[in-house]
Amino acid sequence: MTANASSTPPASTSPLPLHAVVADDFNAVNRTIVEQLNSRVPLVATISQYIIESGGKRLRPLLVLLAARALGYDSDKHITLATLIEFMHTSTLLHDDVVDESHLRRGKQTANDSWGNAPSVLVGDFLYSRSFQMMVDVGSMRIMAILSAATCVIAEGEVQQLTNIGNPDISEADYFETIQGKTAMLFEASSHSGAVLAGASPEQERALQYYGRYLGLAFQLIDDLLDYQGDANAMGKNVGDDLTEGKPTLPLIHAMEKGTPEQAKLIRQAIRKGGLEQLDAVMEIVNATGALTYTRARAEEMADKALAQLDALPASPYRDNMAKLARLAVERKT
Repeated sequence: MTANASSTPPASTSPLPLHAVVADDFNAVNRTIVEQLNSRVPLVATISQYIIESGGKRLRPLLVLLAARALGYDSDKHITLATLIEFMHTSTLLHDDVVDESHLRRGKQTANDSWGNAPSVLVGDFLYSRSFQMMVDVGSMRIMAILSAATCVIAEGEVQQLTNIGNPDISEADYFETIQGKTAMLFEASSHSGAVLAGASPEQERALQYYGRYLGLAFQLIDDLLDYQGDANAMGKNVGDDLTEGKPTLPLIHAMEKGTPEQAKLIRQAIRKGGLEQLDAVMEIVNATGALTYTRARAEEMADKALAQLDALPASPYRDNMAKLARLAVERKT
């Protein structure tokens, strides 16, 4: 017997004004999510539904919808494409939380904390598998090539981040390579595949590919900044989580580069050890070296690069909302 995840389409719990321009498409994506979460195994549907409904702005499917509509797409396969990309993203969240041994995401217990590691990993595998089934339904070898290549890059980025944990010798170039894989790649694949689906010109296709890449980099840079500057209640996670896990993100990399030898030594020890014992001292150094200001400046640089790509698109409300999204990337507080 097939178990339905829910009879009610899961709404994004953090809707943005820029969703309104594709409201009908977004509702269709939500309905498709429910349809595609069906499984004969009840636990698969339960965990899938839990993580899908746990919050988030659904930015990656939104990118698909905006990119396709900005280029005049008027059929319905963008709904399937947006849904499968959300499933790919959700799968990575399930796997990430297991790897990071996380207990909290967006203010809720993680799936692995509620059901255990093994079910979370296997349901993540189910969502990946379902996304590839849906790629067949989209019926584009170009899009399948883009997304299958993206999954490999994302996996490599996650492994790279794992091997970086506890390593204070990561350079800024290494850091950008990692976040390009683990975060920006799926943003890039979302806007790029939406462009291909809409029959973009080579110039437009390349522009939307790079728009997604720069947007994803901007978002990750602000995420890493907020880990040292954000509000725990607003973010739904604890400030300093990256330091707890021994992750050498840009604020720490820059602080080590600009700080005194003693300051750099303290941060290096904190990264190697992990935990929050030295959080206050690390925060003082991060602030004293202007590391957060530098990280924000790099995020703004990426957002500006994303905005520049939109010159290749015709004027439309969809293009306007893609521009707003680039600005949101660096203005957000969560």
